[in-house]
Amino acid sequence: MAGRSRSSFNKRQKERSRQDKQREKLEKRQQRKLEKQSGVPGENDDFGQNDFSLAGEYEEPEEVTASNSNLDD
Repeated sequence: MAGRSRSSFNKRQKERSRQDKQREKLEKRQQRKLEKQSGVPGENDDFGQNDFSLAGEYEEPEEVTASNSNLDD
């Protein structure tokens, strides 16, 4: 009865791992939902903080005035 292959064992492990990850995701989703309903900010929420570090440098656009626009031509 030692005819079972290693692939069956690997398939079972992979499926169990997939189910565990799915269960963890569901738990996290439910936790976030509860936090949202209760109004308690989560550990990853940063409301009110302006973090533009990923946006890069920002320059104000130049104002278009009548003196430097060529609408009269």
